[in-house]
Amino acid sequence: MEANQFGEKGWTPDRIGNLTGKVFVVTGTTSGTGYEAAKILLSKGAKVIMLNRNPKKAEDTISRLKQELGKDIAVINIQMDLSKQASVKQAAEEVLQTVPKINALICNAAIAQVPKQTLTVDGWESQMGTNHYGNWTLQALLFPLIEKSKGRIVTVGSMGYDMGIKTINFDDLNWDKDYTPNKAYSQSKLAQIMSIYELQDRLQEAGKTSVKAYACHPGSSRTNLINTSGSFMMKLIFNLMKLSPLTQSAEKGAYPQLMCATEPNLDQSGFYGPTGRSYWVGPVGAHKIEPHAKEKTVAKKLWEVSEKETGVKWEI
Repeated sequence: MEANQFGEKGWTPDRIGNLTGKVFVVTGTTSGTGYEAAKILLSKGAKVIMLNRNPKKAEDTISRLKQELGKDIAVINIQMDLSKQASVKQAAEEVLQTVPKINALICNAAIAQVPKQTLTVDGWESQMGTNHYGNWTLQALLFPLIEKSKGRIVTVGSMGYDMGIKTINFDDLNWDKDYTPNKAYSQSKLAQIMSIYELQDRLQEAGKTSVKAYACHPGSSRTNLINTSGSFMMKLIFNLMKLSPLTQSAEKGAYPQLMCATEPNLDQSGFYGPTGRSYWVGPVGAHKIEPHAKEKTVAKKLWEVSEKETGVKWEI
């Protein structure tokens, strides 16, 4: 195994300097890794714009953060349901009206292992519609401000990208035939990561190197992700796994996204996460990404399909 560039303990938030005056937009912060990421950014003086589906939970989260960090922290919530394009567009508009800059957009929210094929209001399979198209639209609409701010886009993927069919099922994106929770989830996470590497290439070609785009994953963290959408069996398995040494805290699960959002001169070609056993736990750093995640022909086609499906084009 190659040596971790951040030493034996890997990357930790001790490396983050003072973030006063910096603005971070983070999705899915009412629990799990998103909550921990927001908390650490706020503790370093950053302003955090949280994007969450449930306003009540978001309000409770803000109260909890103020109790833990003090009432002067700069944090607000903007309501956004990642599974609905109209909601994503509205939230993006609000963000643009609220903040003068974005140092990093952290796309942390996701759904996983939806037991039965479910379609979003826009007519897409729910995991693809939420995890890929939702993030696609949010990133594209916030891109002009991120570019002006010389900021970053961070996508929180998953090792699920390396399961399922390991490519994009263009002939049946909604899995009308042969739906399984795992295949649909894996495809959505692959699409998320793939579009980040494709974005890097496009930024490079356009000479827009001041914007950086990163892909990372939290490893196997003790969060509510599976409890929110998974089947009873999946929940049972994951809840038992939470007790084993093969999982780590949600706080540790937040390290990769924090590193990608703040670490200077981080190589964009890397895939960042825990570097230990199966990349589930262990010191955080860059680790191997399988070639299918950077398959150019598929990535290019996915970009075109995404523009066509969402009607949203990037201004690169």
